[in-house]
Amino acid sequence: MNRTLRFGEGLFETFVWKGENEKIRLHYNRLKGSAKNLGIPCPDYEEFVALIKANVPQGFERPYVKFILQSKGEGRYWERAQDYEVIVEVFERPPVPERVSLCFSSFRRHSQDPVCRHKTTSYLFNVLVKREAMRNGSYDGIILNEKGQITECSASNLLILKDGTLLTPSEKSGLLKGTTLNYLSRFFPIEEKCMMPEDLLESEGVFILNSLIGAVPVESVEGRALPVNESFYKDLNSALEDVL
Repeated sequence: MNRTLRFGEGLFETFVWKGENEKIRLHYNRLKGSAKNLGIPCPDYEEFVALIKANVPQGFERPYVKFILQSKGEGRYWERAQDYEVIVEVFERPPVPERVSLCFSSFRRHSQDPVCRHKTTSYLFNVLVKREAMRNGSYDGIILNEKGQITECSASNLLILKDGTLLTPSEKSGLLKGTTLNYLSRFFPIEEKCMMPEDLLESEGVFILNSLIGAVPVESVEGRALPVNESFYKDLNSALEDVL
């Protein structure tokens, strides 16, 4: 029985494929950790890489991969997965926006949501956030939790430059910590902090981060212009150059 199709019990990772590197290992470690937490069997690292290599065709200049780990098992929702099945999808990497505008989503997340900390195939909440933002003329929506704290966007983390310090919303606020944020933290000191919307609006620069776009500056939130730090934007993407 495909429990991913029936109950949304599945995981995925999306990344630019430039061969094996440190960031690919971060994706696998997150997948494996979530699979263990949710009780989904998972391939080992060698099989993970072999499946990717077997499915990336020749001729792709900028391939990105979506690795989907499906859960197989009994048909009653409370039962445990007994096996797994993998789908590997490969696409050309889309163009990266130079700058983006964001809005605050009307959809809230609870900080104790046990699912939001995993990259699951239960993605409808994220879909609704993105669709609403696009209807409002924005690139994406910023999700707040039940306390009004900033968490993340529908498919990216937030990096905020304030008073000369790099900040990112705390995992305690309820979010998925991305591998791009994780990778950048090896090059830059990044402090986790519970933050409110005014922290973002009073910042010296805001960036969205994910594994397809790297780091992209935010030029406005809710129509309010934000400063764009071009020098720091280049520094962030320079650190990502070998893996994106």
